[in-house]
Amino acid sequence: MGPLHGLRVLEIASAAPAPFACMMLADMGADVLRIDRPVGGAPSEVAPDPELDPLGRGRESICLDLKSLTGIEVVLDLAERADILVEGFRPGVMERLGLGPDVLLARNPALIIGRMTGWGQDGPLAPRAGHDINYIGIAGALHPIGPAGEPPVVPLNLIGDFGGGGMLLTVGLLAALVERTSSGVGQVVDAAMVDGASLLLVSIRGMRDAGTWVDGREANLLDGGAPFYATYETADGGYMSVGALEPQFYRRLVQGLGIDPADLPPRMARGRWPELRIAFAAAFKARTRAEWSAIFSELDACVFPVLEMAEVPAHEHVAARSGFVPLGDTVQPAPAPRFSRTASAVRSPAPRVGEYDSEVLTRWQLDDDARDRLQAAVQLGGAQTG
Repeated sequence: MGPLHGLRVLEIASAAPAPFACMMLADMGADVLRIDRPVGGAPSEVAPDPELDPLGRGRESICLDLKSLTGIEVVLDLAERADILVEGFRPGVMERLGLGPDVLLARNPALIIGRMTGWGQDGPLAPRAGHDINYIGIAGALHPIGPAGEPPVVPLNLIGDFGGGGMLLTVGLLAALVERTSSGVGQVVDAAMVDGASLLLVSIRGMRDAGTWVDGREANLLDGGAPFYATYETADGGYMSVGALEPQFYRRLVQGLGIDPADLPPRMARGRWPELRIAFAAAFKARTRAEWSAIFSELDACVFPVLEMAEVPAHEHVAARSGFVPLGDTVQPAPAPRFSRTASAVRSPAPRVGEYDSEVLTRWQLDDDARDRLQAAVQLGGAQTG
């Protein structure tokens, strides 16, 4: 049933980071009810159709007009019975709707309120718009990524939206739940992507403070500067990832490449790293990705193929761990982390907007008045009930 079975989470629909956190909670067994806006307009290129978005898996949905008094009353009814409420609006929006933390906590003092933003609830940038690239830029996480002498490379939206955003929010919500077991009182979790992205850099900052990391790109052990921590193209246009940082792995890397160590400059002679890179690149270019994968499968050298996303589910290691699960017409990454006793599971694909089972009324313990308000509100919002 998952370690969070019985936990009730109310999600105010938003984009990317907050839904990712709620997806993780749902995977771990929480009962997540998403509040969607009335349907209107086409999905944007950035925000996909919520009915096809795997971040929406494992939930139910009700459609409410949060600009109506009835819709707000229903949210308050549900918040009284929720353990967690998650929202991803800019600071001040929930307050203007009449759903700010003071109002919510007055109705349910044990409620944990997760607030997911880019800049945080305060500070001079708090009211400003932004996206992952902006948050990680201010956090210092974008500057070190990419080749020397060229602009920083955009690392997908993994650092701000998902690692520094959704996962940070999830950790905060779970910590607040633990604390509530002793205090009995809820609180607000202010999760900001700029904070999370900065936190992810703590180890790199430690190396910089110690003088073992220099500012710049391709100038350090872990930023592609070291030839033995990099990627190389193979004969068939594929790539291999090389992470041979330690001496023993480096020796096996050179062995696997079939290079005489006497023909190479010293491993840590930084001034001669360009020579080393040229030698490694030439060697890797002589065989296909499959051939190099086979060679290094016999050598513990931290050398593995760079897979395209379509290849990942069938990889022998991923498949052996059941790393992907069917979801609608596709497969998606399985819930993580894994629990020995209370296994997580993906219970359903993303719901249609406004799709919920009538049992939600029982699970959320709504009284007759609250049920009537819900039914009236979802009709006004254009809900499709199941």
